Amino acid sequence: MVKVISSYEQCPFFEKTFSILGRKWNGLIIDVLLTEGPQRFKDIASKVQKCSDRVLVERLKELEEAGLIQKKSLEDSCRSCYCLTESGQDLKDIMHKLHSWSKRWYDKDC
Repeated sequence: MVKVISSYEQCPFFEKTFSILGRKWNGLIIDVLLTEGPQRFKDIASKVQKCSDRVLVERLKELEEAGLIQKKSLEDSCRSCYCLTESGQDLKDIMHKLHSWSKRWYDKDC
């Protein structure tokens, strides 16, 4: 009989990352900003259609607090837009790989 010893320990940084990216809508919001560039709230809402405005506001605040997005005032206007920070932009390769993976494994379901 072989005794298996598990020494798996969750990395706190990985856990924190998934607590942010694993929240419903966060990945889609990031993907919109990666694909479309800076967006106003209404533009993000139109692209992440199933997310209610209330939840979208919460998610944008969470992503801003996590340092992944930034809310900027538009010049000569009282309007604002959301854009990715450097760390948010750094997710580009990861999101590209997730797109490829999902097309390979879930394309038949869409």
